[in-house]
Amino acid sequence: MNENLKHTIRQLRLSGMGLSLEVRLQEARTANLDYEEFLELVLQDEMNVRNNRLIQRRIKAANIPGNKTLDQFNWDFNRKISRKQIFDLASCNFIREGGDVLFIGPPGVGKTHLAQAIALRAIKSGFTVYYRSVFDLVRDFLKEEILIDDNRVIKKYLKPDLLIVDDMGLKQLPKRSGEYLFEVIMRRYELRSTIMTSNRPIEEWGKLIGDVPAAGAILDRFLHHAEVISINGKSYRLKDKSSEKAKSLDN
Repeated sequence: MNENLKHTIRQLRLSGMGLSLEVRLQEARTANLDYEEFLELVLQDEMNVRNNRLIQRRIKAANIPGNKTLDQFNWDFNRKISRKQIFDLASCNFIREGGDVLFIGPPGVGKTHLAQAIALRAIKSGFTVYYRSVFDLVRDFLKEEILIDDNRVIKKYLKPDLLIVDDMGLKQLPKRSGEYLFEVIMRRYELRSTIMTSNRPIEEWGKLIGDVPAAGAILDRFLHHAEVISINGKSYRLKDKSSEKAKSLDN
């Protein structure tokens, strides 16, 4: 590849094409590709690189901790979880339809893993995602009140196609938490999709947020178009600890 061509590719910012062009030129000569076939290949290389970069930017913006996928999920640990139901959600049709999802069950059964894995599938399908624990959500709104931040926080929660609100029920939430959560759920209702995970039954949400009417209003809207997935069983994390303890005793 001559220097003029390299310079032109850099000027046009066609880095994907630049990375593969040498190989594609050799392929064209060896396989006697015509001009259209060659052009299609190098343009597809450029598109692939741009799409991968876009996905990485969206993953970073989504604020998802870790990189959990469905391939990494241990389906054998809890055979009662329906693979079909989870993979149906991973197809992202519920996002296209403005539906919601609630994963509910004790700690350690895989709720967060599944929520994050579906979120990654959504990003790769072209949707925007934002992940937040319920504690972070409340803190964001409390900071906004202190800073009088012109609604930038609520806009951040309303914009994504899919919002993940994780860890509902781990501990009591601060005052006004119900108001903040209700504002988010109400304004996303039937417009954008939300996945929530909860360690406690929905009957206890009023006590958790210290506001029974707000909890009722939240659930009324959220559950209207929500798919509720109840997961029971032992903690996967505790299983790992038990295995480690057993090995140490054997040694």
